[in-house]
Amino acid sequence: MFEPKRLHPVAVLSSILQTLKEAIIPLIVLLFLGSSSGKSIQFIIFGVICFFLIIRSFLSWLKLTYWVEDGELRIESGVFIRKKRYIRFERIHSIDVSEGIVQRIFGLVQLKVETAGANDGKPEAELTAITKQESNEIVAIFNEVKARKKKLDFERVNEADAFEELIKEEEMDSASIVFKQTFPQLFLMAATSGGIGVVLSGAVAFLAQFDELIPFKKISAEAERFIQSGVLLIILTVLLLFILAYLIATARIVFIYAYFTVRKVEEELIISRGLLEKRQLTIPLKKIQGIRISENLIRQPLGYASVYLEYAGGSALDKDTVNVLLFPLVNKEQLKEKINQFVPGYELQTGMKGLPKRSYIRYFIRQLFIIIPVIAFISWFIWPWGLTSFTLIPITAIWAYLIFREGGWNISGNQLQLRTRVVSKHTYIFQKNRLQVFDRRVSYFQRRRQLCTIAATVKSGAGPREGKLIDLEQKDAEFINDWFSYSESKKSEG
Repeated sequence: MFEPKRLHPVAVLSSILQTLKEAIIPLIVLLFLGSSSGKSIQFIIFGVICFFLIIRSFLSWLKLTYWVEDGELRIESGVFIRKKRYIRFERIHSIDVSEGIVQRIFGLVQLKVETAGANDGKPEAELTAITKQESNEIVAIFNEVKARKKKLDFERVNEADAFEELIKEEEMDSASIVFKQTFPQLFLMAATSGGIGVVLSGAVAFLAQFDELIPFKKISAEAERFIQSGVLLIILTVLLLFILAYLIATARIVFIYAYFTVRKVEEELIISRGLLEKRQLTIPLKKIQGIRISENLIRQPLGYASVYLEYAGGSALDKDTVNVLLFPLVNKEQLKEKINQFVPGYELQTGMKGLPKRSYIRYFIRQLFIIIPVIAFISWFIWPWGLTSFTLIPITAIWAYLIFREGGWNISGNQLQLRTRVVSKHTYIFQKNRLQVFDRRVSYFQRRRQLCTIAATVKSGAGPREGKLIDLEQKDAEFINDWFSYSESKKSEG
């Protein structure tokens, strides 16, 4: 590691595949759309693009070197303009190691380095294809620097003797604090995820790219014959298609989250998962801004929830760091214990103060604004049978009550807890010192009923994350605002 090295040659292939993945739609349009007379030109353009892509990827690989020297990870890159990045290990917050499909085939890993200065959400450095041994060496140096720094901190307060004992205790504690998602729980999570919507929307978006190639007239003629074959056959076919999409969505989630494990090591959470593509994410506890507990309509009656971390690091381009999944599926009876174990300082409170009864009518009216246009549309186009859609109004009243009933808040010490529902039920847990903004909003109609809307905002990898509660008691909103303002006044005095 102390001599300049290049990435494994697989990095060239990885770079080409990544670029093709990002530009797949324009390339498909270039290859398949357009008149047949211009196909030869299109293929020539495609070939030229691929040629320059290969040359660029090869030169980038050839000019990139990395090594460790004087306590720094040094990376030099650039074909025409040389870039030099010297990252001191003391500045590194976390190192994430992942194995994509390409890397796994060749026994390699991808390593991402994140530092405190990476405010744009991108990793400070990324080595796309290195051996596991080299990755382990870099991680070992990083851990050694962290341990040495901790020891020096103890020595400054004359507690060097307690250091070794503390490390041993932390290692014993870390070894016992492990969360593993079992395969039965994983299948239950996949089966109740609602991922079928992702599969169907993805299929529609994909087919939309080929609308000029699809023979819609022929399909329409076949569809007419199919409709004439009988209603029962249509229902069975649609049902089979939904079952197929459901199975694909379930399998997709199982592949992504297989072998899901969370380990708490000192002041970090190490999250690993994946069957075909392995991913390991390191989350420093000090960069956690809040917790979000999500219960969809299927999991809530079954007594299960998913837990997400609001994480100040990460990138908006990396969905795994935007929504950091701490527990894919956990029994709600174990939630409080698990959160206390893995994220100290955050505690799930069961006692929540609800919304005033007079708020319900506003929740009902808001739902009516959504459902009335639907009723009007159905009634107009399926007259007179469409009038049966008016039965949606009492259903809307029940749904509005469910949303109203779930709304609530709680303050315990320096912790604010908000609970709300749009479709899924969400519970937000924020620490006062992590809140960036607390906002009270009062509309004209809310003022007449002495109601208020509050919004608490924290930083996350994709930007600000907001927990919002609508139509709570105005006095309660003022109480929460005073609780937050007191901490702000203390900061300004300090």
